[in-house]
Amino acid sequence: MNRNIDFSKTYLGIEFGSTRIKAILIDDKYKAIASGSHDWENRFENGYWTYSLDDIHNGMKKCYESLREDISEKYNTYPTSFGAIGISAMMHGYMAFNDEGHLLTPFRTWRNTTTKQAADELTELFGFNIPQRWSIAHLYQAMLNGEEHVKEISYITTLAGYIHYLLTGRLEVGIGEASGMFPVRNGAYDAEMLDKFNNIAKESGYKWRLEEILPKIRTAGQKGAFLTEAGAELLDSSGKLCGMISICPPEGDAGTGMTATNSVRCNTGNVSAGTSVFAMLVLENNLKNVHHEIDIVTTPQGDPVAMVHCNNCCGELDSWVNMFGEFAQLSGLDINKSDLYELLYKQALKGDDDCGGITAYNYISGEHIVGIENGKPMYFRTQNSKLNLSNFIRAQLYSSIASLKYGMDILFDSENVKASKFIAHGGLFKVKGVAQLILANALNTPVCVTENSGEGGAYGMALLAAYMQKGNKLSLADWLENDVFSGAESIVAKPQIDGTKGFCEYMCRHKAGIEAEKMLEVIE
Repeated sequence: MNRNIDFSKTYLGIEFGSTRIKAILIDDKYKAIASGSHDWENRFENGYWTYSLDDIHNGMKKCYESLREDISEKYNTYPTSFGAIGISAMMHGYMAFNDEGHLLTPFRTWRNTTTKQAADELTELFGFNIPQRWSIAHLYQAMLNGEEHVKEISYITTLAGYIHYLLTGRLEVGIGEASGMFPVRNGAYDAEMLDKFNNIAKESGYKWRLEEILPKIRTAGQKGAFLTEAGAELLDSSGKLCGMISICPPEGDAGTGMTATNSVRCNTGNVSAGTSVFAMLVLENNLKNVHHEIDIVTTPQGDPVAMVHCNNCCGELDSWVNMFGEFAQLSGLDINKSDLYELLYKQALKGDDDCGGITAYNYISGEHIVGIENGKPMYFRTQNSKLNLSNFIRAQLYSSIASLKYGMDILFDSENVKASKFIAHGGLFKVKGVAQLILANALNTPVCVTENSGEGGAYGMALLAAYMQKGNKLSLADWLENDVFSGAESIVAKPQIDGTKGFCEYMCRHKAGIEAEKMLEVIE
């Protein structure tokens, strides 16, 4: 490809994921026209999962360099500007700085599970579920631990907020990102909860107030931040990129996922299924009760969202597919991986709706929703079960979303939350129509797969950058529906009566066998 490109009508999204930093450039028709990436890994140091500042700075440069090279190959030019830029990153975690801007303790990522005492105490104090990975849990745990750095704190932020500050000089985050730091209500940090926390901080001798050290909150579409000359130098090592490019409020991977899947409207949700699985559902009203299985965050415009996150999804299923592939090779058959998944998944649809009495557990790691700390994959079948390939693979597919079902049932049954549809994306749904239908039956809700839903968080961040410039005072939901996704092709799977009944029967057996699963935890 070699054609002219007007960079003033392009929008750049960069997302710092757990294993990859990705950049996507979209045009004014919201199509991806260039991309770049850089692989990186966290490390376990001094009891914490972390990335160093060098990892962050160099990773950002290398990702942008990869994007620049892709643009050069496709368009025979280099960008000097963009219509707007947006920065996203894995949510939560803890980065604390002093007055001189020095990092006081290495970045503590969302992956750390060192804050249980703090999370439990704050949940009781606030009457609001505080997960271990939230920034406030990390801060309070550091206070409980008597860590010296806490008294020197000038401000705390997340990875997305830190990158945004490097590029713009502004200490702010999008409201969705803020809602993973501290509870948010009516567009601001919850005032009553702030007061409760400040009382504890004051009694402990700290001179700061929490609202003074948290980043300012911005909502999707808000303008005011620009790439500084120093920020341009940090991002583009070639020196070709100019400053004064508009930068939208930084968001976390939850907000970018909702945006990329057009699921920010009330009563709509998305399900991302790969190594782990999570569902997000935009709420009409706040939940009536506190549930440790459900996190409450917001959309990039501040609407409340219920999030159910599970650690295990496709890992055990993938292992079984690999084993069947090994058998095929021993039989002299050369079947590529994609065809193997297609073959087995389609065969699963021929199985019984309740998997013929077969039940599987995909717990390679722990699963907090069902109280499993140290998971073990397991399966059992009843005496009169029908053990065949179709039922076995169907049971493994059911297992991949069974834990999600526990959390979603709380929303549907205990809280009477309604869902009009879910957008599905991720590796589980690559074989068309199989896992999508199973998910529709499990949630008793239509499930859509759209052509753009697999683009990922960097694409969602690019859309948020474009929305800031081209939203035309529409709500984010209306703009996405009318301008971005209006012509997008989608496949809709509607729940089937027998399929929904069969999944419920499967779940009855799944619940009955959980105690046996827990007994396996003692095995190393």
